[in-house]
Parts: sequence; C-alpha cells; structure tokens
Amino acid sequence: MTKIFILIATILFGFSSYAYQTTQEKNRAESDGLTNKITLSSEIKWEKMNPARGDQSPLAGTIWGDRKADVATGYIGKFTDGFSSPPHIHNVTYRAIVMNGLIHNDDPEAEKTWMPTGSFWTQPAGASHITAAKGKATMAYIEIDQGPYLVKPVEESFQNKERPLNLDISNVVWLDHTTTNWISENSLAQLSFLWKNSQNVQGILIHLPENYHGEILSDGDVFTGIVISGNIEYQMQGENTTTQLDQGSSFSSTTRSSHIVSTSDEVLIYIRTNAKFMIL
Repeated sequence: MTKIFILIATILFGFSSYAYQTTQEKNRAESDGLTNKITLSSEIKWEKMNPARGDQSPLAGTIWGDRKADVATGYIGKFTDGFSSPPHIHNVTYRAIVMNGLIHNDDPEAEKTWMPTGSFWTQPAGASHITAAKGKATMAYIEIDQGPYLVKPVEESFQNKERPLNLDISNVVWLDHTTTNWISENSLAQLSFLWKNSQNVQGILIHLPENYHGEILSDGDVFTGIVISGNIEYQMQGENTTTQLDQGSSFSSTTRSSHIVSTSDEVLIYIRTNAKFMIL
C-alpha cells in the first residue's frame, strides 16, 4: 500500500512539476524579449521648438510618438542656460520630469521656484505660464497623452478643470518592498507613483541604488522606461551581452517581458505603463 501511495505521489509530483515547467516555459516564451526595444540617446533627432529664437530656441528630441500628430508622445526638451519663455499656453496638458539643471514652470507672476533633477511637474492645457531654465545642459522629459503639442499666445487662454503641480524631488514619497508589493523582498529599489489616467496608463519614478543588479518584469502592452539620470547596463533576455543606456536612452516592450538592468551609481528611471510590473 505504501509503495502504491509513493508511486501515485511520484506521478502526481512529476505531473505538477511538468505543469509548472510548462507554465514557466510559456511565461518565458511570452517574455523572451521579442518585443523588447532599446533607443540610445545618440539616436535621438533634435529640432528647434521655436526657430525664430535662433540659438536660444529650446530643442526637442522625440523618444516615442510624434508631438506634431494626434498621438501620445514622449520627448526631451533641452534649454540654454538662462532661458525664459514669454507667457504662453498649450493646447494640451503635459507632464514633465527634470533631467538636468534647474527648471521653473509657473504662472508668469509667480516667484521663481527652481526644481532640480527628478522633480515632477504638470502643466494644464489653456493655462498661462512661463518656463525658465538655469544651468548648463538643462533638460526635461516631457510627455503628452494626445497631440499635437502646440504653443499659443495667452490671448487664447481657457479654463481647465485640471490644476498645475510642482513636485520637488525632496518631496517625492518613496515606497520600498515593505510598503508596496511591486518590489520583491530582497530588492533595495524604490518607486513613487506619480500619476494615472482614465485609460489605466500611469507614470512611475524608480530609484535604483548603486551596484544594483536585478530585473523588471513588465506585463503591459504599454511599457516604456526612460533613464532620467545616471546610467544602466541593459541586458536583453536570452543574451549575454549588455548595452549601456545613458541619460535619455530608453527601453520598451509591448508584451510580457523581462528587462535585466544593473547600475554602478544611483539611477532614476521613469516608467510609463498600463499594467503592474515587478522589480526583482
């Protein structure tokens, strides 16, 4: 009787192991990196946002989408030291994260409040404001949910139910593995939920410590990560080589995927996705 029980248990265990392996293989097949894509900062094409200002014009470099079309878009804005725009409005709401230097974005009459790297702000459509920059190589990642992205005079201002937000990096609330189930127990990574829209797309800022080596498992058909500050080594699943992604570089996927990353120094990464992910 004991032998029969052991035999049955062995068969059941073997079946469950096979089922587990099959599930793992299926998951691995679904996350084999076939949709993974990286874009280097050196591949970004830059254009003047306001050619009339000559060398003082901010530059725009699109990472994904097309800010001139009716689509969601993410791009980098570069500003000269001392740049200050005239009061103006935009036809669409945008959100942004400071990458380099210091940026002020507020009502034209507001006292200057300089936001450093990692700070987050939003600018509602129709609201009059100015944008100013201080420091060399000042940059910001800028994102819209729908284009085209236009600059218009304050005479065309209109009311919007949204309100602007300026969040200094010092006021960002960081969550770790003890306060969110998006981070595994043995990971020293941190994250902060910045925004979420009605289409379930959301923006999340990730902080990775120095000498970090781990994995970000994404599960959405919308997933893009932009290196805000620092550098990472990115490894495609199933490959042994890594690619260095510096500030402004990005990685993305459109199916369940694994993103293997490592750092030598602290890194900030902005994630835009429509599903939960795990940091291991």
